[in-house]
Amino acid sequence: MSIRFTAKARRGLVALTVAAGLSIGVTSCGGGGDEKKPEASASASKSGGSGPSAQEGQSKAPMAELRGSDGLLLQITSAERDSGGFVTVSGTLKNDGAKRITVPAAIRGDETEILRHGMSFGGATLVDSKEKKRYYVLRDTDGRPLTTTGFSSLKSGEALAVFLQFPAPPTSTTDVTFQVPTFSSGTIKISG
Repeated sequence: MSIRFTAKARRGLVALTVAAGLSIGVTSCGGGGDEKKPEASASASKSGGSGPSAQEGQSKAPMAELRGSDGLLLQITSAERDSGGFVTVSGTLKNDGAKRITVPAAIRGDETEILRHGMSFGGATLVDSKEKKRYYVLRDTDGRPLTTTGFSSLKSGEALAVFLQFPAPPTSTTDVTFQVPTFSSGTIKISG
């Protein structure tokens, strides 16, 4: 009995010590109400900084408009190269038709790995005519496409913000053709 009692007492003492340590840590890191908090960095835009971004209500003019079936419209607003070797294409998928539209399943492509993960823009490609290369949507380690997913239909007038990530073409390439199955293709300019 005494061994069991001693083991329980040790565990209780360890739990008490851990709880006390966490309590002290939270108290010391919590800060007091008397301290002045730093001003938000958003104040820079109030004092003559850059204007509001597209996310603050202003929409960018599309660099390309791709027409799909039954009134679907894909407007590409940006294609930005980042330092990690990727290009992120952003835009809006709109239903310009008069009735609810089911987005064609063909836009996700026909690769088995992508089909397993549901509706996406997995079938989209960037074509670099200069280098004669085609770039496919990137995938994560589980095979999910790095693009907007989980949509199926759009009501009349409804819009959906979309993004797609691709491997970046060489920095000398700025103009590429953007293609999505069942949509017209369009030329976009990569920035960055």
